[in-house]
Amino acid sequence: MAIRELDSTPSLATLYPKALLGFRKAGSALPDTELVRTGVVVDPAHLAAYNAVCGFRLSDELPATYPHMLAFPLQMALMTEPAFPFPLLGMVHVANRITQHRPLRLAEPLTIRVRAENLRPHEKGRQFDVISEAWAGDDLVWSDVSTYLRRGSGSGSGGRREQLAPPTPDAIWRVPGDIGRRYAEVSGDRNPIHLHPLTARLFGFPKAIAHGMWTKAHALAAFEGRLPAAFTVDVRFKQPVLLPAKVGFTSWADGDGWAFELWGRSKPHLDGTITSL
Repeated sequence: MAIRELDSTPSLATLYPKALLGFRKAGSALPDTELVRTGVVVDPAHLAAYNAVCGFRLSDELPATYPHMLAFPLQMALMTEPAFPFPLLGMVHVANRITQHRPLRLAEPLTIRVRAENLRPHEKGRQFDVISEAWAGDDLVWSDVSTYLRRGSGSGSGGRREQLAPPTPDAIWRVPGDIGRRYAEVSGDRNPIHLHPLTARLFGFPKAIAHGMWTKAHALAAFEGRLPAAFTVDVRFKQPVLLPAKVGFTSWADGDGWAFELWGRSKPHLDGTITSL
């Protein structure tokens, strides 16, 4: 695999125009490239803004979903390269698995690594994984597997699993209509489907939809104070959350961890598990 070290964080302002121009891409193989950025340090003001939008308490310990913010510019850079086989716009984020090997602190410098692998069939097209890692020195401290679907003629299994619980919420979320824009400000993910009903309609959605990683982060925030030091939080994104929304959140103990679901009008939006390492 070719390792390419970046001397600065990729600019999302320049990557989104590349994403818009990448609609003619077609290919059959993922690039054999890993992007690396060293000496990445968290901005305290950015962490505070992220925590406020997602519902975490203020702390010098990073939420397990926060390093995704550090990896996202590298993910965008990788998926907008000419060698990448699929256009970025139109891909569907279907699952995300994050493993925190130990708590990460605000001041520690990290090395972020991003690569794509495991292109495989799906019942609705083809899917692949974007692997992101955070290293502290020689130690892997955090990893993220984001699974994306490129719709098209498909085969194989979509990887469905049984419904974990009936839709009996123990909390109601009232999701405001501007949460897509607010999360875009802190994440840099300004995909038009999240920003406004008019731009969402261009991509087939009747309204703007919430970011999947916001719903995951907000769900994880509900477990603050109950999480072990090392754990995996694994989610599958199902029906999009159309904004504004009122949705039901359900969680329950599952062995030595937790399971949870997010529902709206009897339609599942997300299900997930938290497993202690």
